[in-house]
Amino acid sequence: MNERILIVARMSPDAAEKVAALFAASDAGELPAALGVAHRELFHYRDDLYFHLVEFEGPADRAMAEARARKDFRALCADLEPFVAPYDPATWRSPADATAASFYRWSRPAGS
Repeated sequence: MNERILIVARMSPDAAEKVAALFAASDAGELPAALGVAHRELFHYRDDLYFHLVEFEGPADRAMAEARARKDFRALCADLEPFVAPYDPATWRSPADATAASFYRWSRPAGS
């Protein structure tokens, strides 16, 4: 079963194009396949809120643990750092600390 996570952070108001370009370059490489990323979508809201929805073909926590060990993931994070900041810097240690908790989910039944 696929798992999704939603990461909440802050983004510089004028950085959407730069952030999208960084992810596009990364997504063109081997990182998404290596982590089992099936879908990624980035959102911004108002002046500085950033939402990063990622769907994995398997457990998200396993994929994120694997990501931290990868040089290409760490490089992407470093490239994003000037544009994307933790929502709450006092409590942030990893993307897991910025992941929204799902409390309701619905899917249309197959064949409906």
